[in-house]
Amino acid sequence: MIALSLAEIATVAGGQMHDIPDPSVQVTAPVVRDSREVEPGGLFVAFVGERADGHDFAPAVVEAGAAAVLGSRPVGVPAIVVDDVQAALGALARHVVRRLGATVVALTGSAGKTSTKDLIAQVLQHKAPTVWTPGSLNNEIGLPLTALSATEETRFLVLEMGARGIGHIRYLTGLTPPRIGLVLNVGTAHIGEFGGREQIALAKGELVESLPSKDEGGIAVLNADDPLVRAMASRTAAKVVLFGESDEADVRAENVRLTDSGQPAFSLHTPSGCSDVTMRLYGEHHVSNALAAAAVAHELGMSAEEIATALSEAGTLSRWRMEVTERPDGVTVVNDAYNANPESMRAALRALVAMGKGRRTWAVLGKMAELGDEALAEHDAVGRLAVRLNVSKLVAVGGREASWLQLGAYNEGSWGEESVHVSDAQAAIDLLRSELRPGDVVLVKASRSVGLESVAQALLETGAEGEVAAR
Repeated sequence: MIALSLAEIATVAGGQMHDIPDPSVQVTAPVVRDSREVEPGGLFVAFVGERADGHDFAPAVVEAGAAAVLGSRPVGVPAIVVDDVQAALGALARHVVRRLGATVVALTGSAGKTSTKDLIAQVLQHKAPTVWTPGSLNNEIGLPLTALSATEETRFLVLEMGARGIGHIRYLTGLTPPRIGLVLNVGTAHIGEFGGREQIALAKGELVESLPSKDEGGIAVLNADDPLVRAMASRTAAKVVLFGESDEADVRAENVRLTDSGQPAFSLHTPSGCSDVTMRLYGEHHVSNALAAAAVAHELGMSAEEIATALSEAGTLSRWRMEVTERPDGVTVVNDAYNANPESMRAALRALVAMGKGRRTWAVLGKMAELGDEALAEHDAVGRLAVRLNVSKLVAVGGREASWLQLGAYNEGSWGEESVHVSDAQAAIDLLRSELRPGDVVLVKASRSVGLESVAQALLETGAEGEVAAR
């Protein structure tokens, strides 16, 4: 957080100061909404939620050292009171970003946002101090909190932007106006809420519409391999940079392959040179993510060699996204349970098969949420793909959607014992504990609401008699 006085914060947020004896006191530590994360000199943002009211924690956070509370009512301790806490938080973020002068890189897409954001952050860190969205905190609360964590030393601010409807990204870009906007893909994630891929494209394209013109330094980084994304070039006045495996891409990959352990390797080509990359991440889908990161980094002045080195060193920053851990007995657990959509399911299955050459492979899969009328067809298709890829065993976890996964597998290959439908995570754990053997590879993946990370955690605890080596 750049230092701001309580008086300045009140002015920017449009609030009134209550119980503040010295308005010149400065906020110098992070702005947080979780009372457990308060640091001395920080600002606590009190939201009223369904389960808890942040105002109830006000005395405790001030006692812990918070300079004040930003809330919607007086709380008997130093507070800035506003009519709308979310709007005030956004106004404060906009003010700080304007003062900061850092380059804002914003990205969106139907799949791969968080993994790509983590790659961009790690690459740009090689050039200058960088702040980025933690995990998937990409909404109207998480994004301003990320922006407010920047300091005077920050030169790059990498922000993931999510959307569940038209206008959402437009609102976020208004809080933290980007100079570089990256659109990864237009898939079927949240298609039930949007109503179709064309509507998703309309919403995602709000990012490039927000960019400054080419003459003002605006840059739109677009996926040349996705027609709906590539078409967004007509919606922006910014410079357009294409990435992908297409020959027409400005930043592209050639000689793409997977190592014996399932890690992608390729030759990175940029307008200023080329260099070889071998990634630490797993799955060929990370090639597109890496190219997106490379395109951003190249536009910010990094050479092909610098980018390739950074990409080859980059790891997983956000939990439960293709986390690969090998148990002492040789069982490999791939925890990709943070979220799921049809595109990421297909990518994860292909990664599982690549990693499991010569070994038994298990796909422990659950519901993909928010698919609307496409839910049956998409779950069926994932089950069929598991058969076509020759996954050794599919464990479908949950209710109706899990039955659709199993149905797709059965219809594609007349599977018998290779596919099983279990009621919940505990049933999956019990099954796996009884049937796994050394050398097996287990993928765990479903939408966040299913909570299948508990399966991966239980499997690691089962095999944790010796030291577990995370790769």
